[in-house]
Amino acid sequence: MTRIKLALVDDHNLFRRGIASILGQVADFDLVLEASNGQEFIDKIPRKMPDVVLLDLQMPVLDGTATADYLREHYPLIKIIVLTMHDEDRMVLHLLEKGVSGYLLKDSDPDEVERAIRKVMDEGVYLNEFVSRAMLRKMTNKTTVVKQTTLYNSKILLSEREKEVLKLICEGLSTAEISDKIFLSPRTVEGHRLRILEKTGTKNTAGMVAYAFKNDLV
Repeated sequence: MTRIKLALVDDHNLFRRGIASILGQVADFDLVLEASNGQEFIDKIPRKMPDVVLLDLQMPVLDGTATADYLREHYPLIKIIVLTMHDEDRMVLHLLEKGVSGYLLKDSDPDEVERAIRKVMDEGVYLNEFVSRAMLRKMTNKTTVVKQTTLYNSKILLSEREKEVLKLICEGLSTAEISDKIFLSPRTVEGHRLRILEKTGTKNTAGMVAYAFKNDLV
């Protein structure tokens, strides 16, 4: 059994211990690193490299947003799932743009935390109902700050096939599922996905999804 190596970064000891206890009950999860802030986490990474980090946002010394920036530049293979009390729509899209793979609220069910970890390991992104609703609200509100200050070029030209693949990615379909649905080989689908990443300047699947919603492609 391949074990998934996890890190947990949160400055509230009681909450961190509770999550650690829950994760410890999953047979193929291995909690290799705990930290109370982003700097402590970064300092420990070379000794305990995780596959996925559950990352709080509001922490002393180095907060979650700055930590996500550092990870995307120096450790891009580490998947980031934000675990926070902040439920603002603008924060959701902002962090997806930064390459965060999932966004969970701290009152999420433990089963959802497990699902999110598995989903980001298998497909690179976990979009729950909360995130989807936030994206839809941003898409329909043309006057929001996020819309006005988008980091992406909405005039980027995607081919019709690339738009089709992007729409299916936003629906949560895997490469194999997209391949079956539009009768292309998995290799061709993956080629489209890589071209979409290049054209949009996004870092990963989550960033692609944020781009699609912000530019009314879905």
